[in-house]
Amino acid sequence: MGLVLLMAFSLFASCTKKEPEVEFWNWFTKNQDMLFSFEKDQERTFRKLNEAMHKVHPDLTFEFGPVTNGTREFVISADGLKTGFPAVESLYASAPTLPRWRFIKFRPRRPPMELQFGDVTMKPADIEVAVEADGDKAGFTVFVQGFEKSKEKQFSQAAYIMLDQAIGEYDMETRVGFITIRPFDAPSQYRRHNLTSLPTMFDEFMKR
Repeated sequence: MGLVLLMAFSLFASCTKKEPEVEFWNWFTKNQDMLFSFEKDQERTFRKLNEAMHKVHPDLTFEFGPVTNGTREFVISADGLKTGFPAVESLYASAPTLPRWRFIKFRPRRPPMELQFGDVTMKPADIEVAVEADGDKAGFTVFVQGFEKSKEKQFSQAAYIMLDQAIGEYDMETRVGFITIRPFDAPSQYRRHNLTSLPTMFDEFMKR
């Protein structure tokens, strides 16, 4: 009899235990007023949101869009870490329908912004990209105005983020192979593209 009760309790516990994705969206729904107006206490809100997302997967992160016509974008991202991609897909698939929110999986394509890493400042106009085949992926050679070998890490970080903004997180991590940084005046046997035309060129290249 005791064994039967123990088995029944275990079955009940397993049935009542909620998946982490369900727990997260329950928390999100309960706290959506705080999240929608996160600017009122951004540090505290972001801390709580990070804690809630990391209970689902440690690689998960987020972005908020501006309020537009009473709705706000909430982007579920793995911050470019492919190990977190399944968690992004799972969390997005279980998202509820909430009138004030538009949920997006992976950072979408956006106009690249000026960035600064240490004493390196890079503008979108400072970059041109040559695209070539790298197996079944696209290889990028990035030509950067003012490139200095001694500051290659900073230039590379800024260039990588701008590329991510231009073609989106998912394509950047799954369809791009090598990324090489070069001075702007370095020669190239391939046509070079600015960041405005790169997304269209990239899509056409991958179709071929």
